[in-house]
Amino acid sequence: MMTAHTPSIAREVVKIISKTKEIKPSRLRVSSNLSKELGFDTVDVVDIILELEKNFKIVIPDEVPLNTVGDFVDYVSTHTMRQAS
Repeated sequence: MMTAHTPSIAREVVKIISKTKEIKPSRLRVSSNLSKELGFDTVDVVDIILELEKNFKIVIPDEVPLNTVGDFVDYVSTHTMRQAS
């Protein structure tokens, strides 16, 4: 299990999240709450999860609390086998 974010993984997660609502990646901060601050709804979050699962070849269970950009980066960083490029 990794303890620090792999920069390439973090960049890819932010890219996927930003594409969902066409938000500039520079607007996304680790602490950004997707629903409260950025207006993402449940369908947007599901779209992000599906894209992350496909891209990183992982499974994200429904019960995992994913509310912020950092939550997504942390989960993917600690559950993916992909190494930094």
